[in-house]
Amino acid sequence: MRKYIDCREFPSEMKCTVAIAADSEDELVNAAVQHAISVHGEKDTPTFRMEIKKAIHTGSPPA
Repeated sequence: MRKYIDCREFPSEMKCTVAIAADSEDELVNAAVQHAISVHGEKDTPTFRMEIKKAIHTGSPPA
């Protein structure tokens, strides 16, 4: 089943509206971490990856 993370769930000054979806959790986490690093200035740490995993939903992002 498809999985997704929606940036709208994380309030920020930039009001990011990106949603990322993938078929595997690993692929989704890697894509979300790369987005967070390049757009939001986050650091790739084990703790941050755990937080990303907690934000994963099953299905497709809402419109």
